[in-house]
Amino acid sequence: MSNRGLAKRIIPCLDVRNGETVKGTNFVHLRQAGDPVELAKAYSEAGADELVFLDITASFEGRKTFTQMVSRVAAEINIPFTVGGGISELSDVDRLLNAGADKISVNSAAIRHPELIDEIARHYGAQVCVCAIDARYDADGWYCYVEGGRKRVDRKLFDWAREAADRGAGEILFTSMDHDGVQKGFANDALAELSDELSIPVIASGGAGTMAHFRDAFTIGKADAALAASVFHFGEIKIPDLKRYLWEQGINVRYNPDQDKIKKEG
Repeated sequence: MSNRGLAKRIIPCLDVRNGETVKGTNFVHLRQAGDPVELAKAYSEAGADELVFLDITASFEGRKTFTQMVSRVAAEINIPFTVGGGISELSDVDRLLNAGADKISVNSAAIRHPELIDEIARHYGAQVCVCAIDARYDADGWYCYVEGGRKRVDRKLFDWAREAADRGAGEILFTSMDHDGVQKGFANDALAELSDELSIPVIASGGAGTMAHFRDAFTIGKADAALAASVFHFGEIKIPDLKRYLWEQGINVRYNPDQDKIKKEG
């Protein structure tokens, strides 16, 4: 068992629309997955390392993230909490941090106004700013998309990730739109390239279907954290089982085998 480097993180993601957790495939075909507050509490208790809450239609609809929901989630959990969706200025960041968020995820607004990353990092510190990037592998390479994956922009994935890091983002949350919700594994080649090129942590998103997919994201993709939604929401993978599996595979995760043994015997 190697303990080199920081522990790899497992992060459930709550995609929220109209107060309900939803999950789709390739960013469409959404289905309901439950109450975000209850899910958040369950994940916190199950040993998730962090939680991400995305108001998935906020940017497209041009409104602000549902602050009251953020407060309700924050009150129920004791792990780091990242919130994204419709964040376009410092006052949005301020409002969400005051509501209980630990980090802020920016995506569409940061691509349109890259200086937003500089401003968040300068005012609150790089650790607060997560730059989320939705990208698709098109015929001409990896390109970024905005507005919940609806619109391609003239920004290449690796160029934009480097710029975001240079501007002060503390982490990159990379979602491969082709892999999203398909459960065939993460985009490990692109993840590895990002991890090699950047000096900040990279969070893998899009494609989790089995425990081995998480292992591969950490080993082949060199990701620092792996985020998933449907496999957790619909009970296909339980976080304690996943952590045990990763621990047994020699991956450094926050997991106490002795504690797990006590629970089982109890």
